[in-house]
Amino acid sequence: MRVHILALDGVFDTGLSTLLDTLSVANGLSAAAGTPGVRFDVTVAGVRRRPRTAQGLFVPALAAAHCPQPDVALVPALGAKTPQTLQAALRHRDVSAAVPLLRRWAAAGALLGSACTGTFVLAGTSLLDGHGATTSWWLAPFFRERYPRVRLDESRMVVSAPGCVTAGAALAHVDLALWLIRRASPALATMVARYLLIEPRASQSLFAIPDHLAHADPLVERFEQWARDGLGTRFSLTKAAAAAGTSERTLSRRLRAVLGKSPLAYFQDLRIERAMHLLRTSHDSIDRIAGQVGYAEGATLRALLRRKTGRTISELRARSAGRTE
Repeated sequence: MRVHILALDGVFDTGLSTLLDTLSVANGLSAAAGTPGVRFDVTVAGVRRRPRTAQGLFVPALAAAHCPQPDVALVPALGAKTPQTLQAALRHRDVSAAVPLLRRWAAAGALLGSACTGTFVLAGTSLLDGHGATTSWWLAPFFRERYPRVRLDESRMVVSAPGCVTAGAALAHVDLALWLIRRASPALATMVARYLLIEPRASQSLFAIPDHLAHADPLVERFEQWARDGLGTRFSLTKAAAAAGTSERTLSRRLRAVLGKSPLAYFQDLRIERAMHLLRTSHDSIDRIAGQVGYAEGATLRALLRRKTGRTISELRARSAGRTE
């Protein structure tokens, strides 16, 4: 399988290295996994011959214009951590040159992939319009504002769509690489993950900080404060809108635009966040914690936590507090 990793100027060092190293490990373990015919022929391609990483290192790259048509083209993240720095990075001439290049490769049949802020570059081709995608969870409001036609789900670690695959924040580059390996050989992907000590990670929800996202918009921030003050009570959209100083319709529309979810869904996210905090910091039973965050039964909270994080109560407590339920 011919894989091009497109290293743009300002590329996130870890993202580029993770893709290269994970695919290299896969090549090294292919025979041991019983899949000697599976191989990833990796080329670092660039719109310039020596792109510079975010940490100032120069990367030898083959000029993309001279690269053969790839089977897969991957876009690592750009080394930008805020909407302001990312907006500046996306105006760079390397990004402008990458857009038609990615479109050309896709038109010839290449699968396109990206992770973290690299998904902004991929979204700039319009090839994600109408399809699902994910990106760094804390950049989700900025992504929705910039690419409203993309169906963003920042809770997921990897999202595949026709001709494209995207992965979440920073170290999700390894999840992107494992997805590609798994597509060729599930057995090889399992072996690589075990060698690299990578657990299956279906969701970013375990890492997201809901109030960090709310601060992207003053109205949403007011709603978030009201919600936190009343997590143990019954949700009321009417009371929520009044507390935020707006109408129910405007509140719902703004939450959908900024966070991609309804006021009730975000209220439930905050309940889950509070419950996880209590699991980490107290010895309270799951039934007691459920009552504190507005659920009548511990079984309901248990099911929601499993669906949201992919982990049991015992696993959550063991990982975060070094104890079991």
